[in-house]
Amino acid sequence: MSRVILIGGHGKVALLAAPLLVSDGHDVTSVVRNPDHAADVEATGATAVVLDVEHATTEQIAELVRGSDVVVWSAGAGGGSPERTYAVDRDAAIRSMDAAGQAGVGRYVTVSYFGAGPDHGIPEDHFFHAYAEAKTAADEHLRGTDLAWTILRPSALTTDAATGHIETGEGVVAGRVSRDNVAHVIRAVVEHPDTTARRILPFNDGYQPIGEVVTNPTSPAE
Repeated sequence: MSRVILIGGHGKVALLAAPLLVSDGHDVTSVVRNPDHAADVEATGATAVVLDVEHATTEQIAELVRGSDVVVWSAGAGGGSPERTYAVDRDAAIRSMDAAGQAGVGRYVTVSYFGAGPDHGIPEDHFFHAYAEAKTAADEHLRGTDLAWTILRPSALTTDAATGHIETGEGVVAGRVSRDNVAHVIRAVVEHPDTTARRILPFNDGYQPIGEVVTNPTSPAE
């Protein structure tokens, strides 16, 4: 059993991931900004903790995650203003990474997006530009840490039910993936730290069993 801190606990992916992690026997703490969301989180079996990570300091986040085995970042500004996107998806995410290292957590999993990177290609006048820049900066910061990190890069998200199968690897281009499958990938990555540390996984819905993908060391890595 691992102690898991799930940041962004009221997000659609996190609400699907939490009960999976709980059912695997993990001790899950889901972090939410709005205290009104605590009941929804606790209905998943996780413990709700209220902390506004957008404004929390590195030290405050470190105090929250201390004693945990893995931090899972699934928070986001949700398409707000560019300023808030940078504040949450870049700055708060980076503080949480530094906090994990400071608190001695060691393991960190982040949900990014398919296409993140210096060559994301989103023009400055596009509404998605701030998100692409924020995620790219956060991912690059994480890769420069000593954490045993995993970067998940799902494609465009759908509300379809999980199939338990995805596609990744050489030649795979951005497509679509269900949030439910993303939740199952989080579950599998937490379960298999030995084969998923320091790996980047861009993925769509597909035909490869998730368990095989995360335990296959030939999938994309740093």
